[in-house]
Amino acid sequence: MEIEIRRAEVADAEAGAWCHLTCWREAYADLVDPERLLEKTSDIDRRVERWTSAIEDGVLRWIALDPDPAAPVQDRVIGFSSPGPGRDEDAPTPLELYAIYVRAKWWGSGLGDRLLDVAVGKEAASLWLLEGNERAKAFYRRHGFVEDGARVDEPYFGVPEIRMVREAR
Repeated sequence: MEIEIRRAEVADAEAGAWCHLTCWREAYADLVDPERLLEKTSDIDRRVERWTSAIEDGVLRWIALDPDPAAPVQDRVIGFSSPGPGRDEDAPTPLELYAIYVRAKWWGSGLGDRLLDVAVGKEAASLWLLEGNERAKAFYRRHGFVEDGARVDEPYFGVPEIRMVREAR
């Protein structure tokens, strides 16, 4: 059964928020202090508000839907991506990939490739990721991204981030 990918609507905010928090827990379990990770991923109401506001403000979020129509709201969205204009003062590209996440159950399925393609296509793009996230680095390298040497201390999770950049393909 084909996984549907479509633009998120306000009605998707709760399911998207659950996916967001769950993906953080799954992807960052070995990268972020466990207490901090629990603290930052426990407020579903706040995350739903952020998703709702972002969608209402026109932020583009592509969501991948669980092919099981009976999936509970916590599992309805199994991945998402979000592109937009570069936010850095020294933005190396006009387009930035703000986020791309896939639930662990779907890692290796090609869903991440599809979410990246719908988000940035063949355009030049940049992104930030947690420095120690080797799985993500390998994924982006397969798609032509390279580290450009930029590094920042990311305050939300308290770990460094690095920037990766890709030229148009």
